[in-house]
Amino acid sequence: MRTILNVVWLVFAGFWLAVGYLVAGVICCLLIVTIPFGIASFRIATYVLWPFGRTVVPKPGVRVGATIGNVIWFVVAGWWLALEHLVTGITLCLTIIGIPMGIACFKLIPVSLVPLGKDIVPTGRAGF
Repeated sequence: MRTILNVVWLVFAGFWLAVGYLVAGVICCLLIVTIPFGIASFRIATYVLWPFGRTVVPKPGVRVGATIGNVIWFVVAGWWLALEHLVTGITLCLTIIGIPMGIACFKLIPVSLVPLGKDIVPTGRAGF
């Protein structure tokens, strides 16, 4: 079932959402100082392409740098990407078949707001 949902997700929403993360990642990598943000953006882009069966967990031992980076990310790119997820999620929830995909889109909002200090793992490994 996860594979079917992921394929449908990829066709209807995942590709375009991933493009948004890829654009943000490229811009961040071009501005040398923001390369950590670019790497986080690329990591989330892969999650956005195939979200069912994976989840976001906090990384152990996160430092103050991640918190400061998350504040900067939120101001510069995070709220734009979260807004993109919100609009897409609402649009997907307008149809019955789109409701699971809309819920998955809403699940991506927290990681789009504060991506640093997070890790993307398969659902079965969420406790580790």
